[in-house]
Amino acid sequence: MAKLNQKKRNLAAKNKADVFCIETASAECAEQTLARLQSDARGLTTQEACARLKTCGPNEVAHDNAPPALVQLLQAFNNPFIYVLMALALISFVTDYAYPLRAGQETDLSGVTIIVTMVLLSGLLRFWQEFRTNKAAQALKAMVRTTATVLRRPGLDEESEKQAIPVEALVPGDIVLLSAGDLIPADLRLLASRDLFISQAMLSGESLPVEKYDVTANEQRPTADVNLPDRSNICLMGTSVASGTARGVVVATGAQTYFGSLARSLTGRPQTAFDKGVNSVSGLLIRFMLVMVPVVLLINGFTKGDWTDATFFALAVAVGLTPEMLPMIVSSNLAKGAIVMARRKVIVKRLNAIQNVGAMDVLCTDKTGTLTEDTIALEGYLDADGRESLAVLSLAWLNSASLSGTTNLMDRAVLACGQEKLPAAGRADAFNIDELPFDFARRRASVVVERYGERQQTLICKGAVEEMLSVSTHIRKGDAVYALDEARRDAFVRLTRDYHARGLRVLVVATRVLPEAGLRQPLSEADENGLIIEGVLTFRDPPKESAAHAIAALQEHGVTVKVLSGDNPLVTARICEQVGIDNRVVLTGNQIAAMDDARLADAVQTCAIFATLTPLQKSRILKALQRNGHTVGFLGDGINDAPALHDADVGISVDSAADIAKESSDIILLEKDLRVLEEGVITGRETFGNIIKYLNMTASSNFGNVFSVLVASAFLPFLPMLAIHLLVQNLMYDISQLSLPCDRMDKAFLRQPRKWDAPNIRRFMLWIGPTSSLFDIATFAVMWFVFAANTPAMQSLFQSGWFVEGLLSQTLVVHMLRTRKIPFIQSRAALPVLVTTFIVMAVGVAIPFSPLGHWIGLVPLPLAYFPWLAGILFAYCVVAQLMKRFYIRRFGQWF
Repeated sequence: MAKLNQKKRNLAAKNKADVFCIETASAECAEQTLARLQSDARGLTTQEACARLKTCGPNEVAHDNAPPALVQLLQAFNNPFIYVLMALALISFVTDYAYPLRAGQETDLSGVTIIVTMVLLSGLLRFWQEFRTNKAAQALKAMVRTTATVLRRPGLDEESEKQAIPVEALVPGDIVLLSAGDLIPADLRLLASRDLFISQAMLSGESLPVEKYDVTANEQRPTADVNLPDRSNICLMGTSVASGTARGVVVATGAQTYFGSLARSLTGRPQTAFDKGVNSVSGLLIRFMLVMVPVVLLINGFTKGDWTDATFFALAVAVGLTPEMLPMIVSSNLAKGAIVMARRKVIVKRLNAIQNVGAMDVLCTDKTGTLTEDTIALEGYLDADGRESLAVLSLAWLNSASLSGTTNLMDRAVLACGQEKLPAAGRADAFNIDELPFDFARRRASVVVERYGERQQTLICKGAVEEMLSVSTHIRKGDAVYALDEARRDAFVRLTRDYHARGLRVLVVATRVLPEAGLRQPLSEADENGLIIEGVLTFRDPPKESAAHAIAALQEHGVTVKVLSGDNPLVTARICEQVGIDNRVVLTGNQIAAMDDARLADAVQTCAIFATLTPLQKSRILKALQRNGHTVGFLGDGINDAPALHDADVGISVDSAADIAKESSDIILLEKDLRVLEEGVITGRETFGNIIKYLNMTASSNFGNVFSVLVASAFLPFLPMLAIHLLVQNLMYDISQLSLPCDRMDKAFLRQPRKWDAPNIRRFMLWIGPTSSLFDIATFAVMWFVFAANTPAMQSLFQSGWFVEGLLSQTLVVHMLRTRKIPFIQSRAALPVLVTTFIVMAVGVAIPFSPLGHWIGLVPLPLAYFPWLAGILFAYCVVAQLMKRFYIRRFGQWF
């Protein structure tokens, strides 16, 4: 046995490129494929599957994995700000060290040391943060597992067993069982199928599902000129089962799949609005630097006459304008937000989706399980006159028990009730001949059964009221069957409406006795006709106690909740009324189908409830809301929700959802509860707010510094600060902002959705930046007139005074600009921010008195300077607060 298994493994390794080839499999019969894969229709043994997994590797495509740590380290230094600093370091090395060394003059490596320190600090911090972020992202994804159902045998001579295994553990030769809602976990060659329709939108872009089936020996198999997605007997990884069931053998996994080959050429992802926004700010700051640095160079060169010092100073200004911590601050905020959301039972699959969560102003959700308890119970099994009937329950039980695909909650409720109410003999006296699974166009499910001892086959169909009435021609009243004329139809509709108005979901049960010859071909939609209505089933799914509070809380935070349901409009309206959603206007799928895009755009603004929708109608509603300027989230967990989840700005699903729903979503809730989502929305806004806070602070502070430098350069006979002073000051300011991801946001900021607004950042920079420059100029005046630091001999004292004031005012910016309220009084920063900024300010005051200060050319400041410093900083805080109020009144916003 061991030799046989070793022989199989050797053959698999030797012919890997040929053995696991989907093109070959589609052109041969099933027996040939199984033989070539050395597999069996009963499934692989557990031992053989483990051996193949070691040979072939996990069933993963290239883009699923984070790069190795070394690659991440190199990528951490791959950003334009680092390139700018490295170029400046090279120039500084040549001008401060190499050229003076060659000329026999005194060399100075302090500038190079500071710039290199900034490069290393920025890159290493970014690497560490993104390494942790990738680890956290992988850990979060591991909390949401996608499984595949396979047949495996404990041993060669033992019977196969159904097993649910992680998709990563699939190997070529595995036998996979498929049902509605499953993702195709690898490239499969079909062995058997029943009414199988596959959605291939991910690969082909075609929205309609296509039928797949095994090609029999009498049919012509696909030829090489037929595209892979178009071949009827194969299912490709990444597609999904829209309806039906199937059994197939795994032909290729991971990178050998059709999808895997595409993934290798599509590594990376397209830029989101968030990425583009951050890059636009980065570009703005770089362009600003390219304009201002030459201006600083020319002013100092012409006014001071020393072009060497002017060049050093201009280089230092360029370094000061470089927000090298921007990538690290952004990734740190996103990672922290994802971890906080995970603690609140919200798993973020794509970190940049956090921004869209914060920007979301419309949430579209399904009804079942979100607004209701998701504990559907069969309340009534009634004949056409509304009387309890075990005969109706028996028919419903046969229908639900005979469906081989994924059973829904109502099927489970029918089976549970039948188990309790029906005698065992009544549940086991028939066998299944064929079935036609439920789909969201027909909205019904049919089976054909034959009772033991009889040669009579019966079609049993159950489904939504309108759809069942459309295929029914008779109705049973007691023991008699009558034609379904207009009067009887109206009476039956009134009966079902009464149940709907009480918040009950209703299914109609109908039958048709087939001719004596029975079903001559596979059951199809054409067989669902001429049915006799036997009765109705009523189901109760009460609203959640928490739903009303959660909806009110979302509305308080600027998120409008709209319900998109496939259920009856009366039931949906009743549930929505109980949880506080306006139910005065309800639009149905038929009404929406009759609307053009312009009418629909108006309707979605005022209507909060949409019922009896098809999957494509849900997507159409979402797109109408998006065209109206809304950021739309969609919460769903079913197969029919996949298109809407894909089209929404934020696709939100739950851990118990269908595979295709989880795959299509950006956010996974570990509990299907709007309260959990509400907390996720708040965290998303906090995360986005802290990123915008940093961008605003950096842009305005840099602009203010350059404005001050230009004024000082134009009027002073010496440099207002040496290049090394600017470098040290910039390094300390960057350190003071490292704790910003830990900061809290004001409640007022969290009440409204927040969208990316790059123009406001530019406007913020131009209006707020010069405010700090006023007090830099005040410091110049104090040092010049009060302390007589107005000659080249006293320039060190002047530079020391501005160094301290500039660093302290720049650090105070963190507190002044982080809130629209009065800092320290009405709004206090988080403790890490307070501690970091206090330490940086204390060190900044101490530097002129330290050996480091002496080394870089600073001198101790007289004690009389500090009352002036305190007055200037206090005045700065007052004026900055007044400027905030003016800015808010003029532009109606702060961040």
